[in-house]
Amino acid sequence: MDKIYLGLDIGGTKCAAVAGRCRRDGFDVLAREQIPTNPELGRDQSIERLFQAAENVIRQTGAEPAAVGISCGGPLNSRTGRVLSPPNLPGWDDVPICDLAAVRFGVPAYLQNDANACALAEWRFGAGRGCRNMVFLTFGTGMGAGLILNGRLYDGASGMAGEVGHIRLAESGPMGYGKRGSFEGFCSGGGIARAAADAGRTMTAREAAEAARAGDPAAMEVFAASARYLGRGLSLLMDLLDPERIVIGSIFARCGDLYREPMEAEIRREALEACRADCEIVPAGLGEEIGDWAALCVAAYGDGEMEA
Repeated sequence: MDKIYLGLDIGGTKCAAVAGRCRRDGFDVLAREQIPTNPELGRDQSIERLFQAAENVIRQTGAEPAAVGISCGGPLNSRTGRVLSPPNLPGWDDVPICDLAAVRFGVPAYLQNDANACALAEWRFGAGRGCRNMVFLTFGTGMGAGLILNGRLYDGASGMAGEVGHIRLAESGPMGYGKRGSFEGFCSGGGIARAAADAGRTMTAREAAEAARAGDPAAMEVFAASARYLGRGLSLLMDLLDPERIVIGSIFARCGDLYREPMEAEIRREALEACRADCEIVPAGLGEEIGDWAALCVAAYGDGEMEA
């Protein structure tokens, strides 16, 4: 431990470069620089601006990083280190981001999708500490999962494991991940806004939550349905993976009061009793730090510093 790592958090709106020292209980963030992504500038210029920000961060620390960790929305291939046309990064088609970073900074570079990166951070330093089998759900703009199984990040045969948002939970319902009635359709910011629109209300997920707490019947039903289908999706994950803990971020972390009771009622109906009894469902624990720590965790995990 105590190595310094460089993390690059790439989003459709903003990017961040962060340098941190890895401790046993977390990261000491030594320097950080955030920039707008500005995808309209083109892929090459966006990457160059991010790398310049990373060089500024490295200069501020006065030390060379042991590795670079890159967290980015998918689709991507973590094995080859390539970004594969994410919808929020137009023009980023088959980008060898790890090769580019390794050449620029002279150290190994590792890539994970943002759900996997956040799963690593929550598992090692957040609400998943102490688990060998944990599921992290993003539950933000979209719905994705990062899977920690037997003390290792599991990404499947093609690196696509954890795309739970694509699972169809009902024949009809809000659109998400290209499917009506999908897990993402019922349980994401976009899906909640679409469900509210179907009920005749134009509002964001945050506005819908405020309305539901204020007693608005339509908003209350949107969240009740979202909670029921969250329970159904969690029941599938419990029965398939038998995790010790499911950690849920973003909307669930902010709106647990609207979700907990109907979610748990659905789990009691749907999940195997033994799997249900052994699994704890908790909100994410890292708060606003999770993006920075997630990218740093990708570097530390790739460097072999985060074994169970």
